[in-house]
Amino acid sequence: MSPAKKTFALLGFLVLGISAGAVYRELTGAGKQASVRSGQKAAATGSAAEAGRAGVAGMVPNLRFIDGAGAPRSLADFRGRVVLLNLWATWCAPCRQEMPALDRLQKALGGPGFEVLALSLDRGGLAAVNGFFKELDVRSLQPYVDQNGDALAKLGSMGIPLTMLIDRDGRELWRVLGVREWDQPAEVDRIRSHLLAKAGK
Repeated sequence: MSPAKKTFALLGFLVLGISAGAVYRELTGAGKQASVRSGQKAAATGSAAEAGRAGVAGMVPNLRFIDGAGAPRSLADFRGRVVLLNLWATWCAPCRQEMPALDRLQKALGGPGFEVLALSLDRGGLAAVNGFFKELDVRSLQPYVDQNGDALAKLGSMGIPLTMLIDRDGRELWRVLGVREWDQPAEVDRIRSHLLAKAGK
């Protein structure tokens, strides 16, 4: 074989080796990570509602916020009851869509053992939330505002509406990213099952 042919043959093997290595990295590295990210995204959206609910993330960070009177509150204040924590904002169209259902859910199940905690991320504060509640005739929910603006980051989410069910001991049971009709029988029954469970289980 002439020197020129040997050179071309060597270059061919090098190209094949580089291509094979790239394919291997795609299948075992970046490609696999992309697949995982895609699965995680699907699990957190309406296209995979039950997958989005699965798993326990452990203790929920002790978020701090203000109530309708402007008084400082925190998630720790709600220990001893099951909480449906909903992060929302008045400028979020899906949030506006599901708020009446959350209000009806609070009216149906709210009490000493359960509360829908609708935590607004609005920079306009209580004025924005109270105006919105009046506009939609929200009567059962109490206004709460994330004045520090760090709730979403602490919960490890990048979108709203984000809704989490938290048990009596402050542990996350499941979370859903996206709109739900929270007062539908299936949703009410799922939440009621946790209200009937004993604390600490």
